[in-house]
Amino acid sequence: MPLVWLRVAVVFYAVGLVYSLLLLGKKGNILAKVVEPAVGLGLIFHFVSLVESIALVGQLSWASIQYSESLLAFVAMVVFFIFFAGYRTTTLGVVIFPVVFILTFASAIGQQPVSITSPTLRSGWIFVHVLMIFTGYAGLFVSFGASLLYLMQERALKSKRLDGMLSKLSLETIDDIGYKSLLFGFPFMTFGLIAGSVLAIEKYGPLFFTDPKILLSFIMWVVYLLLLYTRWSSGWRGRRAALLATVAFVVALGVWAANSLSRVHRFPPL
Repeated sequence: MPLVWLRVAVVFYAVGLVYSLLLLGKKGNILAKVVEPAVGLGLIFHFVSLVESIALVGQLSWASIQYSESLLAFVAMVVFFIFFAGYRTTTLGVVIFPVVFILTFASAIGQQPVSITSPTLRSGWIFVHVLMIFTGYAGLFVSFGASLLYLMQERALKSKRLDGMLSKLSLETIDDIGYKSLLFGFPFMTFGLIAGSVLAIEKYGPLFFTDPKILLSFIMWVVYLLLLYTRWSSGWRGRRAALLATVAFVVALGVWAANSLSRVHRFPPL
């Protein structure tokens, strides 16, 4: 049944994907009234799927890439709704909805039962590490979404072709969303890395720091910190901050892809 609920969630998330594509084509108003309840229902079914998975396996499997993709998608959507509650705009979904759909779809077509035998994967530290890191990722996703919106809005203003959903958001509001999403995600990313380091050093020793996944993770953290530092000290806002947030998002994609090269984070074949 968990897989059934996950696939139902994919159907509702598909509405968000279509909305994002229409928004890029300046036709987002077509689904503007239904996208929020649709992805909200998707989030509910997604939650049910995760809960039933935990009930069946005993806990959520961190050892499976499909389960991890599902959890990351769920956390990203939760963070989206947190910012939606504050700003009442679904235009952030231009990035969040496609990412969530792709991750959930990949999990729904490849997910199989996984048995956890490693004591490390059953520890409370791994739960803290994974959940916090994924929340940090979600903060970056929202920041990247705000960055894209800022660049699109800026271009529209210069060409004097501002219309559709973007016309409801000022550059100042978009910039504020990008900044606050960084503030939201950075502490989670920091404590997530600390929790993971405690676990990995105990199991792998100093070799832990030579792992490609770990090196890229710390590079991502440095870029994350640089984003905040340039805003605090240099007053970077607007276009420069948006471009740097885009760099951070690309690094985050590289960190996720590095699982296949990692000795510590490599997912076993199913």
